[in-house]
Amino acid sequence: MSTSAEALPEPVRPGSQRTPIPAPAPAPAGDEPSPARAHPAHIEPEHPCPEAALGTAGHTEPQDDVESDPLLDPSPSRAADHAAIENLLRCRIRESGTALPTDGTLRLPLPATASTVVAPILYRSETGMHRFGPVRLSSGVALDATTLAVLLAIEAAHGRVGSITAIADMTDRVIDSTRRVAHHLAERRKVPEDVPGTTPFLSTEQSIVLGHPMHPSPASRQGMYGPSSLRYSPELRGSFPLHWFAVDPSVAVYDGDLGLPVPVVLAALAKGGVDFPPGTVALPAHPWQARDVLSRPGVAALLDRGLLRDLGPGGPAWSATSSIRTVYRSGAAVMLKTSLGVEITNSRRENHRGELRRGLAVHRMLDAGLKRVMHSAHPGFDVLRDLGWIAVNIPGGRGESGLELVVRDNPFGPRDRVHCIAGLAAPRPDLPRGRSMLAEVLYTLAARTATPLRETAESWFRRYLDVLVAPILWLHGEYGLGLEAHQQNTLVVLDTDGCPIGGRYRGNQGYYFSAERGARLARWLPGAGRDLGTWCPDHVIDERLGYYLAINNVLGLVGAMGAQNLADEGALISIFRNRLVRTRADHPAGRPLVERLLDGATLRCKANLLTRVAGLDELEVPLEAQSVYVDIPNPIADVRG
Repeated sequence: MSTSAEALPEPVRPGSQRTPIPAPAPAPAGDEPSPARAHPAHIEPEHPCPEAALGTAGHTEPQDDVESDPLLDPSPSRAADHAAIENLLRCRIRESGTALPTDGTLRLPLPATASTVVAPILYRSETGMHRFGPVRLSSGVALDATTLAVLLAIEAAHGRVGSITAIADMTDRVIDSTRRVAHHLAERRKVPEDVPGTTPFLSTEQSIVLGHPMHPSPASRQGMYGPSSLRYSPELRGSFPLHWFAVDPSVAVYDGDLGLPVPVVLAALAKGGVDFPPGTVALPAHPWQARDVLSRPGVAALLDRGLLRDLGPGGPAWSATSSIRTVYRSGAAVMLKTSLGVEITNSRRENHRGELRRGLAVHRMLDAGLKRVMHSAHPGFDVLRDLGWIAVNIPGGRGESGLELVVRDNPFGPRDRVHCIAGLAAPRPDLPRGRSMLAEVLYTLAARTATPLRETAESWFRRYLDVLVAPILWLHGEYGLGLEAHQQNTLVVLDTDGCPIGGRYRGNQGYYFSAERGARLARWLPGAGRDLGTWCPDHVIDERLGYYLAINNVLGLVGAMGAQNLADEGALISIFRNRLVRTRADHPAGRPLVERLLDGATLRCKANLLTRVAGLDELEVPLEAQSVYVDIPNPIADVRG
């Protein structure tokens, strides 16, 4: 007798009503309407970006410089190689404290190899998002990304124990990343448009073709090779059925607030395509992970004893999102954050038990009262909830089995305009003009309102700070709760004109509870993070929030808008500074962080190249030592007065 997924009801989640996404414009005839979503009253201004309605016609706009942009080279291999070169140079300049000259030419000394790298400066950024032309040595020898990676790895590893291994490892990752980007570009340029029916959410998740612009190997996926791996790539619009296991209840552990037991909800996702033996627990896995865990001794022992049964792939296709391991299906009530034993950027992406508990605990804390006070202060902001989890225990074993899964809420309708900010701002060399989604939004809005592009961009940026950045600073200042709000972890909700009207945070790895100020959260979450692995002193939270929110997210967005000729970076930084001044007055408890951002000569910044050379896995080391941090000049302080 099999469990019929089709007969199972849609899970009900008491108490987890979500922040509203305003209804989109009426659909054209024949389109399916979005499901109705109950929400509190929402009041919008007459124009969601008020300043954008005040412009005059006849203005001159910045123009795309397509012909001179190396990222738009007709050869995908050359474009990918240049993207890798720019990433490497940006990392080295930031992490070494190199001042960029004003004469238009970069001269980057590398003492360990007695060499100097030279490149024309195409764009000089106040936030580090520099653009460069072709790179060579001072002797005139042209450099490709692989050679540059070797030189920079030698420089970063010079004098370290095990430096040869570190140099080889980083070079290998740069090669892997560059090859993948070249393939992604080649395939996407053949079919630049998304398939019909792709939701705005998924389109943005799958549009980060070049990856993190401040990482030496943003597209590297160590171990994920072979033809089947292409199906798992969000950049290639990958989709695939899940791989299913039937688990004996004696080795299954789970918890959740889904209205139904977690295994029942998961079995329903198979849509009748999988037969689950009676009395077993349904557990889906990422197909790559399913193949990998079969060779692990603990899992193999469970299979031999009949406590775990491999049912194979089945059910409908799920799509890869920007994290690669979180999968999404339009119309499904949930997303799934799978374990994936692949090293992506700085860590191996397997779920840890502490993360499973942390996400659900924060969900319960929000429902117990934090959400109410948060929505009172910031009605457009919410946290994307982790509503449940499931895992397989290895009898007599310790740690994770590799079959740990998070069940995450999917509150987005098929036409809701909600976008990962990393995808929204990402350059698009897969498209003929290379414009990011954000650039298209701003050009369209400027034309519709007859407002200069840069004024439109500044107005959009103000709204972004209001709906996404201000709430995160409020949580930190009022409750000592830090969110690891980097660009990939934050989502912005846009209205039909493209203006920000809401924000979301996601990521169970990125909650920091203040040891000094966490007592205010204890009314909703007893112990407030003490047993969740991220209970830490304020100075650690301030360092992380200063990097993830201020540098990676906000200043990263400023740099992207500047490098894409959408806005003046100095003007945007001034707007950010004004927002911080208001925050300092409103939330005295969070003042040390805000004052550091406003007036500190330097900011603490994660050094991705040095972290990579040091061989650190951010998910495997203590919180205080997860990454290498360096001091960089503070551009926010530079705009004072």
